[in-house]
Amino acid sequence: MALKRVTLKDIADACGLSRNTVSKVFNAHASVPEATKKAVLKKAQELGYGRLPDSSSEDEPLIERSIALLAQHKLMGHNFGAYFITSFTDQICRSGYTVKIYEVSPEEIEKKRLPPHFDAGKTSGILCIELFDKAYQNMVSSLGIPCIFVDGYVGSNHALLNCDFISMENYAAMFALMDKLFENGATRIGFVGDRDHCNSFFERWVGYANSLMARALKYDDSISILDADSASYGDGAWYVDKLRKMPFIPDAFVCANDYIAIHLMAALKKLGKRIPQDVMVTGFDCSPDAALVEPSLTTVSIKTAEIGRLSADVLDNRIRYPERPFRRVSVLSTPVFAESTDRKK
Repeated sequence: MALKRVTLKDIADACGLSRNTVSKVFNAHASVPEATKKAVLKKAQELGYGRLPDSSSEDEPLIERSIALLAQHKLMGHNFGAYFITSFTDQICRSGYTVKIYEVSPEEIEKKRLPPHFDAGKTSGILCIELFDKAYQNMVSSLGIPCIFVDGYVGSNHALLNCDFISMENYAAMFALMDKLFENGATRIGFVGDRDHCNSFFERWVGYANSLMARALKYDDSISILDADSASYGDGAWYVDKLRKMPFIPDAFVCANDYIAIHLMAALKKLGKRIPQDVMVTGFDCSPDAALVEPSLTTVSIKTAEIGRLSADVLDNRIRYPERPFRRVSVLSTPVFAESTDRKK
């Protein structure tokens, strides 16, 4: 008879605690008292949490199996990171692991150092997200610890890395956005965003450029904004200045993400441009603000929760079967067409 999968709620109910408290235990949260932590882990062991049906007896000591999540920024502060961490943590904890999150500083990236308190001897696997430095990525993948990268530096999707690689699909989704713009009469289209910021941004730019080429249309840097990601992409006045320096405002802009698109739309409005009548705009990543901005933004839905769950499964599989070939996996993204490209009204 198949065993019922034990959940965090089951453990919480058995301990008389909230699910949030139990989740903090499995995420190594410092605010949980040691006695509570021991009680939760003991109950998890008794219930068989994360154990396969053929696991050893309940008397076997609970061995710490820790996953290190390395990131350059505070991931809970933006849409992708928040949903990703929730789904990844829930899925990987079901396999009996705890998750420890480390924020990697710019200095650590420059000197290729791991964060303080990182204990390689107690780390079963590593997941890296929002780490786009090639040398640092190569350093982590050479540690001999099973690891997986979610996105990476430009070109990392086809580099010979000693790790698994997962990303959202970018190229085909960008082609679909461009097809909609062409269908609505656009022939001169600019790109906004740092195409060299990360592999996903670059793939979006390649999809944009190749779509133009497929229609024998000219790519023109003068109607694009390609400054480094450290530039003032959140500053409306900066966009206005960039737009005024263009030889003309194109029929449409495709943006590397929604954050850029929303700030660009505000700048276009300041210049008296109507969206979509005068210029169409698209984003990418389907942030909550995409539906709230006026007009609503055409964007691309990234299956963030699925990427999180898949990342957990791939990393767990890598830990269990380290000799298997490394994998490159992309999760389909879906265009969401809205008012910012709708010229049929």
